[in-house]
Amino acid sequence: MTKSIMRRLTAAAVLAALSGGLLTGAATASPAPSGAAGSSSSTVNMEALIKAAMWDPYKSGQGITDGSGPSVRKVEAALAAKGLLARKYVDGHFGTSTVRAYAAYQRSLGHSGLAASGLPGKGSLATLGKGRYSLVRIIDVGGRTAMDGKPVNRRTAQMIRAAQRRAGVDFTVTQGSYGGVDASGGTHDGGGAVDLSVRGLPNINAAVRALRQVGFAAWHRKPNQGPWAAHIHAVAISDTDMSPQAQRQVGAYFNGRNGLADNGKDDGPKVKKVTWEEYRRR
Repeated sequence: MTKSIMRRLTAAAVLAALSGGLLTGAATASPAPSGAAGSSSSTVNMEALIKAAMWDPYKSGQGITDGSGPSVRKVEAALAAKGLLARKYVDGHFGTSTVRAYAAYQRSLGHSGLAASGLPGKGSLATLGKGRYSLVRIIDVGGRTAMDGKPVNRRTAQMIRAAQRRAGVDFTVTQGSYGGVDASGGTHDGGGAVDLSVRGLPNINAAVRALRQVGFAAWHRKPNQGPWAAHIHAVAISDTDMSPQAQRQVGAYFNGRNGLADNGKDDGPKVKKVTWEEYRRR
């Protein structure tokens, strides 16, 4: 073979390598392995996980909350790897066994009280996931602020303001979060729970509807239902500072109940049940 033919063949081979991305400087991207960071199989959707943690423990069966199963299973697998959860409960349902296991994990980190209720927060979730998963769609309730002189976190304040715009009213907060009166039964001990005055509201039902539409589990509480004056009680769904008592009310809301001790039928307006994050993406 002549040298000129060999040179032509060599040049053709180089061109083929370049076009096929075989040379080191022009390598094509290969598909990420299933466990690689950033791939769907190595992430936990915190929004979906917390929604399941709010609803699953209060379901009558073992149903999986839509869109939450994969993220819940990854967290359950991490708890099982630490010996805190039996493998049979790694099923995508954030039920009472998973709640107890997560509470034990929180205690192992040195947490206590509401910080070890079994409701995941972004800090403990990130620590649990080291080497196993990363977090996406992170929920952050923000620092504490005040409305009408009552303590709330920034996420709750944003939600109230959004509901005000929808209803065309100004709400007055009569009881805030992070500490409540005895009649509240602990629902206000953590974040996300507020009571709102009904005085001057032109349409209480429309106000409750607006609160529900932005992501609150909300009801018009009447004097014949308990030892209180008429007001609106609202709990911000997926607030990760929430007390267990408030979590039970959110679970009742998802199940079409009134959130009271009698577990009566929900007497509020019918809306599509959403979280604040889901509402903001609409």
